[in-house]
Amino acid sequence: MTRLDAVLKEARACALCAGHIPLAPAPVVRGKASSRILIVSQAPGTRAHISGLSFNDRSGDVLRAWMGVDRDIFYDESLLAVVSMGFCYPGRDAKGGDLPPRPECAVTWHPRIRPLLKKVELVLLVGSYAQAYYLKDRRKKTMTETIQAWRDYGPLAMPLPHPSWRNTGWVKKNPWFEEDLLPVLRKKVAKLAKP
Repeated sequence: MTRLDAVLKEARACALCAGHIPLAPAPVVRGKASSRILIVSQAPGTRAHISGLSFNDRSGDVLRAWMGVDRDIFYDESLLAVVSMGFCYPGRDAKGGDLPPRPECAVTWHPRIRPLLKKVELVLLVGSYAQAYYLKDRRKKTMTETIQAWRDYGPLAMPLPHPSWRNTGWVKKNPWFEEDLLPVLRKKVAKLAKP
């Protein structure tokens, strides 16, 4: 067992958020020391929380399409790690959207896990919570401006919107995302996915 395996085992047993979320804690986090791509997103939805498989829903289909990969490549932990800002489903707000990720998760686990992912060559910062945590004051005023400035964060980091159906309109309003950013993303992912 590697040091990363030991820390991930500990993270999967975490219950820091117990009593603050609607379901029992069931942390969803994955990766191997050999992972070359890291996805940092918001938090698992209910399907991922119950199944234990991150992006096991429509948003995952969208993210895989953006990346140009199939499920086999996406779920190959030797290639791709997923370390969200919150490891457990946080619940819903009054409008029906997901609540923000629990704050104790990232500050507890990211400093322990991220340094052990030494082979990562591409970090996808999916959504504003991941961008705020990792880009800090390098972030622009809005998520759109941050994603538009994606070249400023390379070659390691690439900010993306959340692949939720709620952002379908955002993608349509910002054609540069599909025309300029996605071809570069797919090329990077394809290069890293080669054995």
